[in-house]
Amino acid sequence: MTTTGIVLIEEHAQRVKPPRMLAVPFNFGKALGKPGDPEFQQTVLNATFDLLNRDSSPVLEQFESETNPDQAIVQGTQVTNSIKLSKRLVLEEADSLKPYYTQWLEGNAGRTAFGLSGLEAVRFNELIGFLEGYTGGNAVDTTLKPPETSLANFIRYCVDDIKAYYYESMMARSKDDNDHKIHEWFWSETAAGALVMRLAEKMKEDEDDEIKGMSFGIAR
Repeated sequence: MTTTGIVLIEEHAQRVKPPRMLAVPFNFGKALGKPGDPEFQQTVLNATFDLLNRDSSPVLEQFESETNPDQAIVQGTQVTNSIKLSKRLVLEEADSLKPYYTQWLEGNAGRTAFGLSGLEAVRFNELIGFLEGYTGGNAVDTTLKPPETSLANFIRYCVDDIKAYYYESMMARSKDDNDHKIHEWFWSETAAGALVMRLAEKMKEDEDDEIKGMSFGIAR
């Protein structure tokens, strides 16, 4: 079966080498670009299906357009975070956001993206302690990790939970802020963002290939 597809992170396709992929510069959840613009979305689909005409594979091409309506979201690797990091600072910061996170839950019938790690938000301190221990080179508390989950995936889930807590808190606090502003705020202005960037650097040095591979994408 001849296949084609779209990839949001080009480096993933470079590693996996699928038969045909179009790398698009859009944000997660917007594989075809800006919502509500069917004409532009059709150009993305056309470029994707055009790859079916290629005789050889793998094919990996970048989508290019002079009218790209979707500005790429700021990533941790693109900013400078000058915060002097400490576990206490992260916890104090997270505690200051707690009223807004509660407001988010109340306004969304309890729905939240927090929970991939298997921990509840009330155990946020333990989650941070686990990541601090890893980045500090100390023994990590693997009792927090579900037995069926690898250490690499558990670290990633913890990071996803941190971002969910911060992003949802900010969306409740500043309803007019768009996703670009929230991303830039998290990576450049928060202690949690600084922790995740340090975590990514530590993971690159790990002897575990899965953890080392997971380091790419943690600070995105």
